[in-house]
Order: sequence, then structure tokens, then C-alpha cells
Amino acid sequence: MIVLPPLSLYIHYPWCVKKCPYCDFNSHEGEDRNGYIEALLKDLDKDLKYVQGRSIHSIFIGGGTPSLMSADELHELFTGLKSKLTFEKNIEITLEANPGTFEVDKFKAFKDIGINRLSIGVQSFQDRHLNALGRIHSAEDASKACAYASQIFNNFNIDLMYGLEGQSIDDCLSDLNQAIDLNPQHVSFYQLTIEPNTLFAKFPPTLPKDDDIWRMGEQGVDLLEQCGFERYEVSAFGKITSKHNLNYWQFGDYIGIGAGAHGKITESKTGKVVRTLKSKSPKEYIQNRNKTLEVIDNLSFEFMLNALRLKNGFDVDLFKKRTGKDINVINEQLKRAESMGLVNLTKDRITPTKKGFDFLNDLISLFM
Repeated sequence: MIVLPPLSLYIHYPWCVKKCPYCDFNSHEGEDRNGYIEALLKDLDKDLKYVQGRSIHSIFIGGGTPSLMSADELHELFTGLKSKLTFEKNIEITLEANPGTFEVDKFKAFKDIGINRLSIGVQSFQDRHLNALGRIHSAEDASKACAYASQIFNNFNIDLMYGLEGQSIDDCLSDLNQAIDLNPQHVSFYQLTIEPNTLFAKFPPTLPKDDDIWRMGEQGVDLLEQCGFERYEVSAFGKITSKHNLNYWQFGDYIGIGAGAHGKITESKTGKVVRTLKSKSPKEYIQNRNKTLEVIDNLSFEFMLNALRLKNGFDVDLFKKRTGKDINVINEQLKRAESMGLVNLTKDRITPTKKGFDFLNDLISLFM
């Protein structure tokens, strides 16, 4: 009997005020947004077959800049979602927000509509770094947005980057201390990486020395943990962990709607896992809502790619539940990882060591 994993919903809102030079997400400036909410709901109609009797475990609205939506648009969206889906009683519903688009009255309306977790893309609390990153908000905007969020929401996340051009270790720790003082329940703390097909790839900034970036990461992790934030995933630190994040890393299912959105679905009859992919162009998405399906051939690798990002690892039973395979199919790779000091193996659990966590790409490559 196939036991289906939890089911989440990802909704992509592809518009931004300005495309950031480091961003490789599907985001667009200044296009016509008319009809997008209607297109999202029609897209969901086509994917309802993937629900397979499950309630929705979590919702994440990402982008782009979803906080550009009006309260009326969000209300229309959630009216449609609730007419088609069953939400779990304690569902987590996250919306990404840019501090440069923060409006107190609108965000109070967002909460009334159903948003119960905000993820604020701060990146830095220092204007010179924000300018270099092409952000539309100032350090003051960021502080005010987080302060307002703490008054409106019981659960919010602050995104922070490190390894920025001209950034010192003290700058990095100062950003973290300011974030901690604003009392978020979650912090995403991650290194700036130069992605292909971005402006930074064409005109790369001069980043700090590798040793200094390493120290920023190490000291930043120490500071967050000392202040009560549990590091449960490579770049995720929570006093309250994110249900949506955990469902990704534990290889759960998720429906993806919106321009360029991805989904991952387990079929109840066969146990086969498929990926869904929607048209990236917002204009094409609104007009055609094209979709392609791709079967995952290497489930073992896909599972390990996700689950090894969790600091506490995973139960061996979870591997079989999510892939339909016995853990012995990757026994050779596991033994090699253990001999290299990258994982700890017990009868029931697989956990990355500190070395494995620090050199995660090397660990994951063993399972390719």
C-alpha cells in the first residue's frame, strides 16, 4: 500500500518593482498583471487530480514580489483556493514580502484573509550593501517593516545574505544582531552565490576572501544558535520551524501553480513521482497555462539531495516511504560517505556530520 506524503501548495507571483542583479528566479518588471489570479485558479483546477484526497499541509506564496498584490487580489485568490481545497487545521500560510512594498493596512488585511506567516526579504540592514544588491528598500525601510510585522504576525522570517561585496565579518554580525533584536521567529541566513544568467554573472562583484566568507558563516551560525534559533536546515534557523520548508526537505509533495512554478507529486496507484513545470512567461501563462510533466528517474538522488540538508538527518523508514526503495540500494554510497566522515549511520537514522554539513555539495555528489 502506498502511503502518500503531506501535500503543500506553492504559488508563484512573478512580478517585481525591479529585478535584482543576483536573482535567478522567474521575476519580471512592469508587465500587465490583469487576469493573473484567474489564471492561477484555472491552473489549480487542472492540478486538482494530484490532491488525491489530501488536505493542504502548507502554502507558500513566493516570487517575484507577492506583496505587490492588493488585498482584493489576495482575497479573490483565497476565496478560490478554499472553494477547491481542504486546508489542514493548523496550516502554515507564508507570503514573501519586500520591505519596499510594506503597507501596514494592507498587511493587516492580508492577515485577515489568511496569511499567518510573513517572509521578509531584508538581505542587509546596511544601505551600502542594499544599494550594491540592487534592492529597492533602505535599511530604515527594512527595520520598520520588521517592526510592523512583529506587531501584526505571530510568526515571521527575516532573509539575510552574507558574503556581500565590501562586507566585513563585523558587518555580517551587525546585520544578524539587528535581525535578532527585531524578534523574528525564523531567520534564513545564506551566502550570496553568483548564478548563471544574472547581471552579477555578467558583471561580477568583488566578493570578500573565501576565508572571510567562511568565518561569516561560522560566526553567524554560532550567534543565531546562542540566541535560541535552532539550525534545522543548511540556511534555516527557527524558534518556530517552517512546515513548508520541512515538507520540501523531507521529500513531501507539493502542487506548484503560477508562471514558472514547479511541482512534485507522488501518484497513489503506482508510487511514481512526477515533476510539473508551468510556462515561465507570465503572458503565455495567462493565455495558455502550458504544462509539461517529467518523471524523476533517480529518486534516490532526489531524496538525498533534499533530506541531507536537514541537520538532524532522517529516519531510514522515510527513505522507503518517499522513494519506494530499500535503503540498501544506496548502501555503497552511504558506507563511502561514512568512511569520509560525512555522515553518521545507525540502524534507524542517517545524519550528516558537521563536516558533511559544511561540505554538503561533496556529500550529495556521492549519490549522483
